Amino acid sequence: MIKIAVTGASGRMGQIIIEAINQNDSVALGVALDKSDDLSVVLNQFDVLIDFTCPTATLGYLSICAKAGKKMVIGTTGFNDDELSQLTRLVQNVSIVFAPNMSVGVNLTLKLLEMAAKVVGEDSDIEIVETHHRFKVDAPSGTALKMGEVIADTLGRDLKMCAIYGREGIEQVRDKNTIGFSTIRGGDVVGEHTVSFFMQGERVEITHKASSRMTFALGALRAAIWLDKAPFDKGCVYSMKDVLEIT
Repeated sequence: MIKIAVTGASGRMGQIIIEAINQNDSVALGVALDKSDDLSVVLNQFDVLIDFTCPTATLGYLSICAKAGKKMVIGTTGFNDDELSQLTRLVQNVSIVFAPNMSVGVNLTLKLLEMAAKVVGEDSDIEIVETHHRFKVDAPSGTALKMGEVIADTLGRDLKMCAIYGREGIEQVRDKNTIGFSTIRGGDVVGEHTVSFFMQGERVEITHKASSRMTFALGALRAAIWLDKAPFDKGCVYSMKDVLEIT
């Protein structure tokens, strides 16, 4: 039986992850942690930690897990470049699954985007539109950025150089090599992403819609079970692509 630790246990995502654990016979809840709880005193009570908190908290948990050789599944988004560098340094003594979106459907969508970019990317104007609930603080979403990265990498572009985040006022004619991002925040939308490839006379749209946070919890649990069985490999950062064996 794999014992799972869950951070942010009283939050919306934490509660849903705990619900998913309770519905799965191959895992058990080892530890439920909130902000005031000390991870370092319960290290012997779990095999894998699942974390969907915030970058600062995640890096703190990762520092403790790395020293103890404990594996982590990280679904936290909103990392800046410095925080990502810290994560890379901390993970040198442990292996983790790190993905901006744990949904199986989203990760299948990433593969479809790679395929579409190979076929029509060079002949398209590419736009990414994402919608989330009013409480989401990072924008664009980590998932939208990952979609942009997949497309840009497939086309041999640097997303940092070709991304356009919103438009206002009088602008030049659209640069065909850019990738546009639009962000919508409102209500209780769990998450919607649409990538459009606009061509002459037609367009291809690839959309993923999440109707429940349970999809993220189930994906994270699947990642934790996979990671527990994976050979221990120091400094290895796995993605959901590895977990789902998407080639």
